[in-house]
Amino acid sequence: MQRRILGGTGISVSEFALGAMMFGAWGNTDHDDCVRIIHRALDAGINLVDTADVYAGGESEEIVGKALKGRREDVVLATKFFNPMGPDANHGGNSRRWIVRAVEDSLRRLGTDHIDVYQVHRPDPATDIDETLSALSDLVRSGKVRAIGTSTFPAEQLVEAQWTAERRGHVRFRTEQPPYSMLARGIEGSVLPTAQKYGMGVLTWGPLSAGWLSGRDLSASSRAGLESQKFDLSIPENARKAEAVTALSKVAAEAGLTLPHLATAFVRSHPAVTSVIIGPRTHDQLESLLEGAGTTLDAATLDRIDAIVPPGTDLNRADLYYLPPSLTEPSLRRR
Repeated sequence: MQRRILGGTGISVSEFALGAMMFGAWGNTDHDDCVRIIHRALDAGINLVDTADVYAGGESEEIVGKALKGRREDVVLATKFFNPMGPDANHGGNSRRWIVRAVEDSLRRLGTDHIDVYQVHRPDPATDIDETLSALSDLVRSGKVRAIGTSTFPAEQLVEAQWTAERRGHVRFRTEQPPYSMLARGIEGSVLPTAQKYGMGVLTWGPLSAGWLSGRDLSASSRAGLESQKFDLSIPENARKAEAVTALSKVAAEAGLTLPHLATAFVRSHPAVTSVIIGPRTHDQLESLLEGAGTTLDAATLDRIDAIVPPGTDLNRADLYYLPPSLTEPSLRRR
């Protein structure tokens, strides 16, 4: 497993990271099995484990904590905050009030005294970025957090955060964690160039595009019923995705690769990307993805992918996972 430096942090991380979203009630409910999967990933050379407080209501963090006992010092541990963790409106968001509680809860569940990369899971329009950066800076200076980052932030908010940190004397965001796949390439236009400009490490997630690039038949998937806006083929955007998957499967076969290996190699090929987060639920899924580590794509193959899904293109806006309130709340667009 090759390593890359995470932005300007000096931290060496594996080109694959282990995402823990599927450990617990959201996926694999067998804690011992999840621990074995994590150990296998570490033994294979993965040294970055990424989770979040919201994953299965904290259960994922607890499982990761169990798995890292005795191995914590060899692992770069990342987690996230923002999403609601209770019925109270203050049990979530990016306020100082919530951050100082959320970090303590995560430290307890993870069984550690520090978090290597503490990430803001989504933008919070209700909180001034100066307030968020101030609280996070205090955590870095206290030693509870080593570096801070963002997840699924638009480019303009990354720029605002960098300027705020410089002007206010705060610790600045060192990483961004965006969704990125052959079917969702919008971040190539501004997010990835912005991350490069400010020396931010990029930890991408969703390389298989919620299963579209897994090589499996999604018609029988439970997600097709739960997230119809992303899977219902009667929706034109999803029909376009299905056509693209058929064409990309042909590219993979002619390159002598499986579709998932083509997908992960594509994401790793972008010079802005530091590490690709893979999120297996089972041992077989992990082993299959590990077999693709080190796969590289030549220029001709990348050109063929570009011809199917042009650079900077998101085939379905539902795959973006974050839209600003200016687009989702009609009252902000009407007098």
